[in-house]
Amino acid sequence: MVVQISKKKKSVADGLFKAELNKFLTQELAEDVYSGVKVQVIPTRTEIIILATRTQNVLREKGYRIWELTVVVQKRISFPEGSIELYAEKVATRGLLKIVLSWDPSDKTGPKKPLPDHVSIVEPKDKGGKPEPPTMPQPVPTA
Repeated sequence: MVVQISKKKKSVADGLFKAELNKFLTQELAEDVYSGVKVQVIPTRTEIIILATRTQNVLREKGYRIWELTVVVQKRISFPEGSIELYAEKVATRGLLKIVLSWDPSDKTGPKKPLPDHVSIVEPKDKGGKPEPPTMPQPVPTA
């Protein structure tokens, strides 16, 4: 039986899932220079791509650590066995350094969208002349 869920609730649930996953991976892979995570939902499974600068540390010998992380994520998020796969992807640069690099449509060595090359700062226009002094309120005559 398929449960109907609103787009808003689905969006919130997806955001919470990604935030929890990101927090878990940040704690587990801090020494491996963890950079982020991508989640791709395919009809048969969910692919989680771990972005790190040292992918061999994420995989470890014979892929033991990636398998271990897969099992932990499956149990923690309550996914059925075999419905989730973890991959490690190498990231050349990390964090804000990507902004400085040139545009790269594959999003591996620079920003995915081209950044503007020219930034101009425009000074505000003066109204010209002296500003008028504030007017004093006139007393109202009483009869």
